Amino acid sequence: MAVVIHVAALWLTSPPDVVDALLFASPTPFSVWGVIAMWAVFVSALLAALRRRMRLRPRLWRLAHKALALVIVVGTVLHALLIQGTMETVTKAVLCALILAATGKAVADLRGSTNRTR
Repeated sequence: MAVVIHVAALWLTSPPDVVDALLFASPTPFSVWGVIAMWAVFVSALLAALRRRMRLRPRLWRLAHKALALVIVVGTVLHALLIQGTMETVTKAVLCALILAATGKAVADLRGSTNRTR
């Protein structure tokens, strides 16, 4: 929902910029990463909603979910790091590093729980 609110707010302030970003025609490099992360969020939500109907095997589900999560996290971090002027550079870099560290820990914890159940 936060992604939809973010894009809607951008649309209210500058519709042509949103159209350019969604068409990958924006001159700003950060918009590409934001759009990629946004579509990965939507695909992930759709996949979760249709998981039972699609009869995905648990292993395939985990692989798809992890791949989309990686795209979301990396895309979001790059999107945030490339935006200039909204936040102080060091603070932004530290927050992004913490996000990457938390993601790495979550993946490591999932690997450990998967190995224990086998």
